[in-house]
Parts: sequence; C-alpha cells; structure tokens
Amino acid sequence: MWTDPRWAEAFSHLPDYLGSHVRVSAAALALGLAISLPLALIARGRPLMRGALLGLASVVQTVPGLALLALFYPLLLALAALSLQWFGASFSAFGFLPAVLALALYSMLPVLRNTITGLDGVDPALIEAAKGVGMTPRQSLTMVELPLALPVMMAGIRTAAVWVIGTATLSTPIGQTSLGNYIFAGLQTQNWVFVLFGCFSAALLALAVDQLLALIEVGLRAPSRLKTAIGALGVIALVAATLLPGLAATKTAYRVGAKTFTEQYVLSSLIAQTLRAQGLTAATREGLGSNVIFDALKTGDIDVYVDYSGTLWANQFGHTDIRPRAELLDALKADLTRSKVTLLGELGFANAYALVMPRDKARALGIKTMADLAARAGGMTIAGDYEFFSRPEWAGIRRAYGLAFKAQRTMQPDFMYAAVASDEVDVIAGYTSDGLIAKYDLVVLDDPQAAIPPYDAIVLLSPQRAKDDKLRAALQPLLGAVGIDLMREANLRASSESPDAVARWLGQNRADQGAR
Repeated sequence: MWTDPRWAEAFSHLPDYLGSHVRVSAAALALGLAISLPLALIARGRPLMRGALLGLASVVQTVPGLALLALFYPLLLALAALSLQWFGASFSAFGFLPAVLALALYSMLPVLRNTITGLDGVDPALIEAAKGVGMTPRQSLTMVELPLALPVMMAGIRTAAVWVIGTATLSTPIGQTSLGNYIFAGLQTQNWVFVLFGCFSAALLALAVDQLLALIEVGLRAPSRLKTAIGALGVIALVAATLLPGLAATKTAYRVGAKTFTEQYVLSSLIAQTLRAQGLTAATREGLGSNVIFDALKTGDIDVYVDYSGTLWANQFGHTDIRPRAELLDALKADLTRSKVTLLGELGFANAYALVMPRDKARALGIKTMADLAARAGGMTIAGDYEFFSRPEWAGIRRAYGLAFKAQRTMQPDFMYAAVASDEVDVIAGYTSDGLIAKYDLVVLDDPQAAIPPYDAIVLLSPQRAKDDKLRAALQPLLGAVGIDLMREANLRASSESPDAVARWLGQNRADQGAR
C-alpha cells in the first residue's frame, strides 16, 4: 500500500495544505474570541441580551457549513465593488477572508455559552467578599470572576477550536486552501488515498490542538503554571511553524484555478507543470465553484484557468439563444472583453453536457436521440451533477424536447456513470469528453434541436495577466494540442492515477503528437 505513488504525492502537498488550514483556523478562532468574549461580558447581567445572543449563535450552527462559507463570498464581492466605487480601493472576496468570517461565526456559540455559564457559576459570596475589601466592579471581574470562570471558558474554546478545524475543510470551494483540498480532489477523482489522507490529517490536527488546549485547561484548574505554559507554547509553536512558510511564499507565482471535477484537476495540473517547465513559478487553486472561479479570475485572485464556452455563454453571461460554434465564440469574446478577461485560445477539445444511456438499453428501446427519449422519460430516472438541474441548459433541453422524468437524482459526477451502468438510474447528464462513457459502454444521445450549446475548452487570463508575455508564451504550446481522444484517455486514467500523474502523461503525449 505504501508503495502507491499517491501517498508520496499526498505528503508533498502537506506543508501547503496543513499550513493554510492552520492559518485560517487560527485567524477565525481569534476573531471569534475577540467578538464573543466582550459580548459575553456585556450580556452576563442582561438576561434579554444573553438570550438573544445565544439564540442567534445557535441559529448559525443550524446552517450547513458549506452553505455559510458560500454565502459570505457574494456578500464580500458586493462590498468589495462598493469599496472600489466609493473609496477607490478594494479587497479580495476570495478564499481567506470569507472563510475566516464564516468560521468565526461557527466558533461563537460554545465560547459565548461557556463564558456566560462560567461567570454565572462564580459563588456570589466571593463577589460580595470582593466588594467588602473595596474592589471596584472591574477589579472584581478581572481578579476574581474571570480567573474562577477561566477553566469553564477554556472548555468552550476547546470545543470551538475543534469545530473550526473540522469545518475549515469545507472552505476549498470558495478558494481557501486547506486539508479539504485532499478530500474534494479525492472524491472527484476517486483517489481514496487523498480522501483518507485528508480526513486523518484534519482529525489529527483537531486532536492535537484539543490536547494542547486541554493542557492549558488542566493547568488553570490545578492550578499549574507549568502545564499552562507548555500548552500555550505548543499552540504558539504550531501556529508559528505554519505561519512562516506562508509569509515566505512568493507572491509572483502564477495561480492556476480549477473547478470541482476530474478534468479540471488534470488541466490545472497540466498548466502548472507547463509553466514550471518554462522556469516559472505556479500554484494551483482547485475545487472552486463555477461562479466563484470566474469572479476570482476577474478580480485577479487567480491568473489562469480553463473554462467551457457553453458554460460561460449560458451561465456566466445569461444568454438563452444557442448559436453555431464559430458565431458563439466570437460573441463570447466580446462578452469576455467587456469583463476585461482575455480568451487566450482553445485547447482543442469540447466537453459538452450530454444525456447518456447504456448502449444495450438504448438499442433495445430504440432511443438514439433526445427526441426519442421523450416518449419513454415518464417511466425513467435521470441523474445529474450538483448543479446540472439548476442550469439553463437543463431548462433548454426540457423546453426543446418536452422531457419529464419520473425522478431526478443528484450525484457526484464520477458516481453517475457507475449508477447508470448498474441500472440504478436510467439516464445521466454526462460529459462528452469523459472516458468513462467508453469504459461502461454507454452511448451519447444526439441533440437534433441543438438545445445544448458548444462547450469548447478555452484558456482564460485575468485582467492583470492580459499583457503578460511570459505567461502567454509558456501556454502557447498547449493551444490546439489536446484533442478529444487524448482528453478522454486522460479522464479515464484519472480514475486510477493522481491528477499530477495524468497531467504528466497528457503533457508527454501532447509533446509526442507535436513532434509527429
């Protein structure tokens, strides 16, 4: 097992992923404490305010972590635009800031609850004794109540720290590098080594931090200055050890973005490897949502990524008409120019949405096109990825063919193919460049009404890199060099190899094709 090269690759990413995870978790916990502790002190003698604060903090806990993280991104994006308009200065709404704010909210409930509980638990006789010796309310709080409540408060901080570290794994889709990168990439590429590595790493980090904070808590209860000091120094050392590499990281690296499916991981790795081969520094920002990634490019949070013409046309720019390929690309270039994004060129293949069925079932039912499917759809189940059924392409397909299925199911993309091959579902919304279509002997249904737009894979550059001649020259050999057959084989290999390994294979075969 340990000879599997994916373990070595997982360890190679650990300093970056772990360091980023600790930094965002520490910042979020510090912000949560800075907000929660003063609020708890203010609310301790005010029952109405205390109930409201605890109620609001409890409501935050009911919001799924990924949803809370995702909600902060558009909010900050709007605030950044207003800041630029009003003050001439902006800030990044991508990655670190939305993650810190969302995680800080998650940390507040245990800190508020335990601080209020700890202060309420102080013996009133001790507070009266403090008054009797002439202490002011501030002196009583700082010299009597807080020291006595501190062990209970530390228990709340321990809980908050574990919650924050666990939830931070969900910050990958909004652009924050974390140990969640292992999990998201592993699930999308069926790389179970990465999934296990990410889960164990996050669990071990949470346990380590919890034990260090527990040492501080025990030291406060004992009291033992030695245990308190050891625990505090351990926490400081852990944060410092991961902070220094982040401060030393070069800011001139090209940042390559990727969405949340296998092909994107392979292509981002291919671009990064191509840049490094030209002596340039490159880092990947993977697992980003479809809308997040384009906004990240526009604001310069990433420098380059591969998108698809149909996705941009229908989703990003909201067009409802379907145009021929050449006409659509020309119109799309105009849209991108208005967004100050540069279309560098096409890779050489298209990855379109398509309705896919098992070949034998389609033949037996006489289904060759989406129009043929319409008569049978009422007794069938269709599966799509996380966003397909909310995309305008799905609305266009239903409108063009009158499709009405018995049931719709949402699945992780790679699992859809196995599900349709094993008759768990009847039809899936697959991708034309996916090698799993051939692996499972599936067939793509024709689209005679042209309800689905062209999906040419195109390389996009951020406004800041539009005139970067070094970047343009380094990426030029990729343009037109990745055909559909090559991409299908790469996607198929990604089911058993890491994206980096597949990208190396893809780069070599692209080079071989060019040599021939």
